[in-house]
Amino acid sequence: MREVFQSELAEVQSRLVEISRLVAISIDKATRAFNESDVGLAEEAITEDEKIDELTVELDELAITILARQQPVARDLRIVVSALRISASLERMGDLSTHIAQLARYRFPDKVIPQGLRSTFAQMGALDVVISKMLTDLLTSEDMKLAEAIRNEDDKVDALHLSVFEAVLGDSWKGQAADTVDATLASRYHERFADHAVSIAKKVQYLGTGAWHQDINA
Repeated sequence: MREVFQSELAEVQSRLVEISRLVAISIDKATRAFNESDVGLAEEAITEDEKIDELTVELDELAITILARQQPVARDLRIVVSALRISASLERMGDLSTHIAQLARYRFPDKVIPQGLRSTFAQMGALDVVISKMLTDLLTSEDMKLAEAIRNEDDKVDALHLSVFEAVLGDSWKGQAADTVDATLASRYHERFADHAVSIAKKVQYLGTGAWHQDINA
């Protein structure tokens, strides 16, 4: 029975990695669609979210079955419960990718963001892509250095997010009301995407060290 249980736990990890890989693909397509006004890529990112949702439901069902049949305790219980919480964060990251892609589709053939902020959003999107790939590596290897790296990259996203708000609230902002709304929403989606990655990194760190830290660098 113990061998079966360990095999099931390995399956849970494998499925988390698979979902994370799809999220990384989705955010890459969504940010490119957003920055390049590519409606084709936007449609692909939106469609792929359905697969992420499907796999998340299947993973949750597996985890619940393990809880019911194996009745794990101690660290094994933490692994299964953490998997449920991680899958929820990954599903939300997929949703945020979709929101970014939808903005690109709604504004096509125009670009979503005015010229003055395009460089900022290009940087933010690139950081989210890097973070998503780091997250997949973290879920695969449980290398705690990657958890720290994700937090560092998230700090950069936060700084860019703040700069967007400062820009749209500044006296020199010439954007229309729709531009202000789009920039605010898009910035929030990028920032929340990275925040969810940090949340997952904290859970992986907890499983690896047995200690819960509000700050990964602590």
